[in-house]
Amino acid sequence: MFKQVAAVISMSLQTLPQRIGASSVIVVGIAGVVAVLVSVLAMGAGFRHTLADSGRSDRVIILRGGSDAELNSNLTRTDVDAISNAPRLAKDSAGKALLSNELVTVVNVPKIDTGTDANVTLRGVGLRLAEVRPELKIIEGRMFHPAVRELIAGAGAAKQFRGLTVGSVLHLRNADWTVTGLFTSNGDVHESELLADVDTVGSSVERNGYSSAVGLLSSPAEFTRFKDALTTDPQLKVDVQREPEYYAAQSKQLTQIITVVGKTVAVIMAIGAMFGALNSMYSAVAARGLEIATLRAIGFGAVPVLVSVMIEALLLSLIGGVIGASLAWLFFNGHSVSTLGGGFAQVVFQLTVTRSLIATGIIWACVIGLLGGFFPALRAARLPVAEALRAA
Repeated sequence: MFKQVAAVISMSLQTLPQRIGASSVIVVGIAGVVAVLVSVLAMGAGFRHTLADSGRSDRVIILRGGSDAELNSNLTRTDVDAISNAPRLAKDSAGKALLSNELVTVVNVPKIDTGTDANVTLRGVGLRLAEVRPELKIIEGRMFHPAVRELIAGAGAAKQFRGLTVGSVLHLRNADWTVTGLFTSNGDVHESELLADVDTVGSSVERNGYSSAVGLLSSPAEFTRFKDALTTDPQLKVDVQREPEYYAAQSKQLTQIITVVGKTVAVIMAIGAMFGALNSMYSAVAARGLEIATLRAIGFGAVPVLVSVMIEALLLSLIGGVIGASLAWLFFNGHSVSTLGGGFAQVVFQLTVTRSLIATGIIWACVIGLLGGFFPALRAARLPVAEALRAA
């Protein structure tokens, strides 16, 4: 049987160029399904990757109790003073806690491609910014000065929104702000933001408090004790989270939506591709009718015929899957886009075509090919020899 299977598969593949038209329908259809699936899921992967990279296990974010995002949180200056005296926070050489009191608001900045206004996060940060966020690096220009209306823009924001070049002046919140520098922060969500002095931002939006406090712990293992010290303090009503957990929660809902939409579209296209594969494989079986009938007449069994048709469908699907995944990687991997993230502000991120997404796309292609090839293969194996010879 194995020799028969090998012989029939070899014969099937040798005659494949003669059926190039029908075969290309399968390849093109499945390539389209895989390209759409991988590119849409790459949005979710890129968004999740951007927010997941926005934290360190030894960095914590403290919000007002009951708040699920910085935009609807409010900490008083007394709250921040109490937090800075909590145990387990890392200290500088002078014994001061490494804590950045931050104020988050949303401003309108026009997008480069459409010119329409989009919500962009303006984050007021404390003087300990460089120590609390050491990954932040100025790549052009300089850091803003405190007590003046100056800001620095994330590299991601500068690619998506107008007026964020060094030296530009933005009209935000009824005042002019000068862009003094561009920064990177390991590709995390803060590259979508504008950073300025927290007290200057506070006076601009007429707020005397803060949205959050971001601190470094002396060790990641100290998180539980630090959290307990704050949440059991009767003078405080706060929630304490590790920074990665906070941003993971912010990205969860949108990532799920992107994944559901992507898979729904892919399923609809996959059904169409599967019917295309069915029709093409039925045509291929009909074109090989004389060949199959002759093989059966000289003693070849039904199983080798069935296997050869299935292998042909699987091979064509695999080629289509590889082409589709390659197109998705070539045209979409690393492409910068922006969308509304947690807190109703734009998050700039890059589409990320990962190895797992490529593998997922190719697996989908193989499943479609197997389903599309099964019934034509079964028909070829069951076709009576005499009927096949008459039809040929």
